[in-house]
Parts: sequence; C-alpha cells; structure tokens
Amino acid sequence: MAKAIISMADGVHCNAWNYSGQRMAGGSLDGYIHIFNSHGPSAFTCISKWKAHNGSIVKVVWAPPEYGDVIAACSMDGTVSIWEEVDEDTESCKWRLCNHFQEGAVPALDIQFGNCMSGLKLVVAYADGHAKIYESLDSLELKRWRLQAEFQNVNNTVERFGKCSCLTASIAWKPSTIVTQQPTFILGFNSNLPHFNTTKIWEFMEVHQRWHPIAEFVVPGENGEQVNAISWAPNIGRPYELIAIASNKGVSIWHIELDPNTNERPLLNRVATLSGHLGEIWQMDWDMGGMTLATSGNDGTVRLWQSNTNGMWQEVAVIESS
Repeated sequence: MAKAIISMADGVHCNAWNYSGQRMAGGSLDGYIHIFNSHGPSAFTCISKWKAHNGSIVKVVWAPPEYGDVIAACSMDGTVSIWEEVDEDTESCKWRLCNHFQEGAVPALDIQFGNCMSGLKLVVAYADGHAKIYESLDSLELKRWRLQAEFQNVNNTVERFGKCSCLTASIAWKPSTIVTQQPTFILGFNSNLPHFNTTKIWEFMEVHQRWHPIAEFVVPGENGEQVNAISWAPNIGRPYELIAIASNKGVSIWHIELDPNTNERPLLNRVATLSGHLGEIWQMDWDMGGMTLATSGNDGTVRLWQSNTNGMWQEVAVIESS
C-alpha cells in the first residue's frame, strides 16, 4: 500500500532531491523555499522555510555535493538566487544568500548547475529564449560569481519570426566523467514559435573562449515539436552518449557520438520513440547507471523504460498515483 513520506504545504509545486536522497528542497508559488530532512526511510519533516523571491519559484536545484549544501532557485520575476547552509550550533538549519542575479524582468524558466574542470557553473534559461551562464570565481567562496556568456538558442529569431514567448525550458548538463571534457550541456524550449522549438548541444571552446552549438536534434518533417524535458544519461563504458527528449509527441531516445579528439560535428541517431503516457510528459530522469529511464506525465503515472539485449526500448514498469 502506498504511503506518503512528505507532506508539503499548498503551493509547493517544484522540488529537488539532494545527491544522497536524504534532503529535499521545494519551491512555492509565494516565493518561499522549503527544506525537508529525512529522519528515517519514510519520515521527512520541514526544518527550514524562508522567503526567497517576490514571484513564484519555477525551479529549485542542488549544487554538486562537493560544494556542500548549496541550492539555487529561479523565479517568474526574472531573478535567480543561490543559497548556502550555514553551520551553526542550532537545531534548525540556517541558510544565507550567496548571490542574487537580476538582469531584467523576463521570467527565468530553468536552471542547472554544471561541475566542470574550470569550476562551478550555472545555466539559466529565460522565457525570451535567451540563456545565461554564470560561473563561480572561487569554489570556496560562493558569493563571487560573474556572467560568463549570454546567447539565444536560435539566432536572429526576432528578425525572422518576431518575438517568441516560451512556456518552459529544459537544460541538461553532460554528466561528469573521469575523462577531461569541455563543459557541455543541452538546451531546449517550449515556445509559441515552431522554429524556436529546437534542441541544441552547446560546448565551451577553450581556444576561442566562447560557447558554440555543436549539434542540433533534427528529424526531417518533425521540426517544431515543443520540448518539455531533457535528460542526459550517465555514461559508464558506452561508446556513445544517451539522451532523452520529451516533446508533445512522446519521448525520443538518441545516441550521440562525441569525439573530443576531432573537430567534426557529433553523429546523432534517434533510436527509439517511447509512447505510453496518456498525456504530455513533463519530467524525466535516468538511474545512476544510465540504464533505466523514468518518465512522469500529467496522466498521474511514472513509467520505467529499458533497452533489451536487441537494443529495443520497452516499458518495464508503471507506477500509478494513489
């Protein structure tokens, strides 16, 4: 029988687990951040709550564990905040503001930390189709950040098609490996302009000190699908990368061949299209081995997918909400 392990206040509509799964951060429509701690495998309590933004919080994420207990949140008021837990001899945890970014009033739709060889980075995607990359100047002092880059996912959109309005955005960093790699992430939007609903891989070129799009996910005759979610699978020994993209038509599974030793563009191959949800899919995540994909949609189910020995993707489990 299903049992609730966390009871959240009304208005909490986005959340994120930390690396160990022992803590959860939640963001609410009234701009508050909630922190839940585990007191056992099935008992979580809210130990901290504070006003972080004037607008509703769209996304909250945890930084990589080597930076301690650090979270970032973005809001519909266009602001982004970074918070760090303060170690004090009190029963309730205290969080202090490390930095607060506000470049304008355009709503921020998604944020993701990226742990690169050059340090901690934060990508922010906005409702006008722009992306901004912030980087920490000191890994031991997270108050010091700078805006490293800003660009549009699609060039000259306004000149060609007019201003776009994006409902959601999705960012997924290439999972860290022991092999030295350039900072790389995927970015996709769900907008009112079909020409803007494209998903691209962006990579930082050290030689030019700039971000460049190195690949675009395109299928002839299917351009313009609205992107709801993206997830990049951890890679343990595969000769290719595995990426899942959820659109209004289902989930596409892609094989990507990235060769850091060549300047040639990556090879992209869509190997499967998953369907089963009775509605759109809004969240996805891979397991730690990159073998199982979990998807959740507005039909109230979570579905698990795996590839068999013949390379065919199939649904292996369905979890229904009670």
